[in-house]
Amino acid sequence: MSRSGRKFQGQRGPAAYPGPAWNARPWPGVSELSWAGRLHHLALRRRRLIAALFLCAAAAIAVEQLTPASAPTTAVLVASRDLPAGHPLTATDYRIQALDPAMVPDGLLDPHNPAPRDGRLSGPVRRGEVLTDAALLGSGLLTGAPAGSQAVPLRLSDPSTLPLLRQGQLVTVVLSSAEGLEAAATTVVLAEKVPVLWTPGDADAGEGLLPGASDTEPVVVVAASPEQAVQLAGAINRGKVFLILLN
Repeated sequence: MSRSGRKFQGQRGPAAYPGPAWNARPWPGVSELSWAGRLHHLALRRRRLIAALFLCAAAAIAVEQLTPASAPTTAVLVASRDLPAGHPLTATDYRIQALDPAMVPDGLLDPHNPAPRDGRLSGPVRRGEVLTDAALLGSGLLTGAPAGSQAVPLRLSDPSTLPLLRQGQLVTVVLSSAEGLEAAATTVVLAEKVPVLWTPGDADAGEGLLPGASDTEPVVVVAASPEQAVQLAGAINRGKVFLILLN
């Protein structure tokens, strides 16, 4: 065998990589590196990353604590479009909307049962207006009136008064009558400061609040006490009925 061959046989290969020094031998004063020690050492090496994670978590908790909770709401019915007085309320005329409980009016209609099948509006309603029992013809027409108030239709002798009237207008009802053709007419106040509930101008063509009443007939509805209602009922048969408009 040649000299170079003998030299190659006696040469050893490279030594195996023993791994990182911190993993190969224990820390000074420690016989063996425990799992707790390894975790501690890893935490020291990744301390910046861990600190950033803790800061992100703290920021998220702070934002959650500072974000106000969702305010409670109440489901209400609002008109989906402008509706005329006397209009029969149907499911296409309203929509459900969430509203602050502090802004919910009294007499709110049940969103699941808004009106009877033949319910009609007692007055015009604007789009977005909350629907209450006062918006429907019937007992709701007198909502807010003194206990015992009654709705009384009046046929006026002067139709030119109608364009001057509006819902809520206070009027004094006057009856003018005479005993004969030659006798002087006498004027009697039948009711003072009664509010107007409905006028023909509030009615839609063919959908008036009063059966048989059109938007051209001089008929209005007022709220009166039981005593006033007796005086007002059928007043047109005793003479001429006029209204005095009040502030």
